Amino acid sequence: MISVLLADEALVRAGLRMILETAEDITVAGEATDGHAALDAVRRHRPDVVLMDIRMPHLDGLAATEAIRARPHPPAVVMLTTFDSDDEVFNALEAGAIGFLLKDTPPTDLLRAIRVAAAGDAMLSPTITRQVIHRVTAEDRTRRRDALARLDVLTDRERDVLVEIGLGHTNAEIATRLHLSEATVKSHVTHLFDKLTATNRVQLAIAAFRAGIVH
Repeated sequence: MISVLLADEALVRAGLRMILETAEDITVAGEATDGHAALDAVRRHRPDVVLMDIRMPHLDGLAATEAIRARPHPPAVVMLTTFDSDDEVFNALEAGAIGFLLKDTPPTDLLRAIRVAAAGDAMLSPTITRQVIHRVTAEDRTRRRDALARLDVLTDRERDVLVEIGLGHTNAEIATRLHLSEATVKSHVTHLFDKLTATNRVQLAIAAFRAGIVH
């Protein structure tokens, strides 16, 4: 079972709980009304995934996420918000969020995001992904050559895996698309983290976009 902590206002938590209770492999471990309560709930319940509102009273979702991710063996954090500004997206990713979904995300996509996050992969809503691509491409046109040079240390197969990560595919999906075992894909991803000095899959995806190997 994937245990999930809900950190949001009461009405939203009620809706999320109803959606999560339709999944046989997901359980709600606890709930929190603000960032401080979320930190305490993470310590008490040790969830696999935290669904975190980016704007909460007392301690906002960004600060709470940073504190949670600084803990040993932290849960994955997926940000939920009604907003989708560039600054919010990048601030959330910098804080350590593994995913960023709008609150009008369809229930099936929400459940998939939880499963993907629990597996250690990142998931962004299509709208957010387009924003990330647009911003990165706009900022780095003049630095694409340097970004591409960073990839010289990669093997051909590692580069193939990086492209797939840039397209938003999970390890299981990459394994199917490249006709590899999932264990082999995980090994390649580990090498990518090391060679590109990245700490999460979003950073790998950004490296792919900056180099222009994903469009």
